[in-house]
Amino acid sequence: MSYLSDNYVEETRFGFWFLRSHTWQHHVLRVAINDLRSLFSTALPANPVLLDAGCGQGKSFQYLRQAFAPQRLIGVDADPHSLDLSREEAARQSMAVELIGSDCATLAVPDASVDLLFCHQTFHHLVEQEKALAEFYRVLKPGGYLMFAESTEAYIDTWVIRWLFRHPMHVQKSASQYLQMIRDQGFQFEDRNVSYPYLWWSRAKDFGLLERLGLRRPKPFGEREETLVNVVARKPHEGVAE
Repeated sequence: MSYLSDNYVEETRFGFWFLRSHTWQHHVLRVAINDLRSLFSTALPANPVLLDAGCGQGKSFQYLRQAFAPQRLIGVDADPHSLDLSREEAARQSMAVELIGSDCATLAVPDASVDLLFCHQTFHHLVEQEKALAEFYRVLKPGGYLMFAESTEAYIDTWVIRWLFRHPMHVQKSASQYLQMIRDQGFQFEDRNVSYPYLWWSRAKDFGLLERLGLRRPKPFGEREETLVNVVARKPHEGVAE
């Protein structure tokens, strides 16, 4: 049974292969999760229920366990084949993971049941982004955290990414637009809860080659188009300004 809908743009064959690669696991997933962990300005919830929205092939599971020690880990994805591979990955890691076939815009998860929601490189595949974000808000407990890591339009709208991968181009956003969308949904965060990684793989024009060869200095923050944005945003307690 397929859970794919018009809200989700399927990955290319190359993209599906890439999501199993060492580069993806070590240089993308691991780095993003460690960075998100550093953006918390309050103590982590103890024994959290953690939802991985768009878990793909489950390569995030081991890193989420290391960083957040969830008591319960839920993986959600719309692609049945990815869920099968996630199931295999969970068994390989000797982890108990609840896997749900569901679209992010219609999560089959109860209200206020999740402490931490991890959404990594999923949003740029979604057409109905506002609906998905509203679902994230719904399933998080008051005081729960959205851990959001995303590539921006400056990265997605480059020839190499458009050639190798498939995305709904009309919904791609800048870093500031993603952050504003998260604020508009009602999530709260401060500057210290946001980072703008400028990693080599996110510079799709030359993958930072000239900088690594010492032929060009990297542009500092504020003078470049941000290719990545990470944020830890909190769902406020009702009636309480945080």
